[in-house]
Amino acid sequence: MRHRIATLLSALALGFGTVAVAAAPANAAPADKPQVLSSWTQTSASSYNAWVSARNNQGNWSSYGFDWSTDYCSSSPDNPFGFPFATSCARHDFGYRNYKAAGTFSANKARLDNAFYQDLLRVCGNYSGATATACNGTAWTYYQAVRLLG
Repeated sequence: MRHRIATLLSALALGFGTVAVAAAPANAAPADKPQVLSSWTQTSASSYNAWVSARNNQGNWSSYGFDWSTDYCSSSPDNPFGFPFATSCARHDFGYRNYKAAGTFSANKARLDNAFYQDLLRVCGNYSGATATACNGTAWTYYQAVRLLG
């Protein structure tokens, strides 16, 4: 009988231990994660620059659990005609991946696509004449692709 009671008590202790472990809170992201995400996905140059700085120091943001992965410009060239669009594509991926993970993608997609277009236009601002015209046309094409297919 003692053996049965000891076995029962052991089982109960294990059961309570499992419950306690299961009930323990997971490492939750800081409460301001949505605000930080929003601040890094706006159309402004300051938003872009803040995101680039954070991307270069990802370890400082590890507790937020952001998805920094990117395939850059997906199946399109990252640097079409020599225009360096890769970082703009990476920020666009960042926005898409993190808003999808948060379950708020559809409410933010248009802004993410507009921010992407503004990022591309800032790249094109480094050129003049026919080269700027070609860059702006390429930026418009990339924007239309993500707006319609992204």
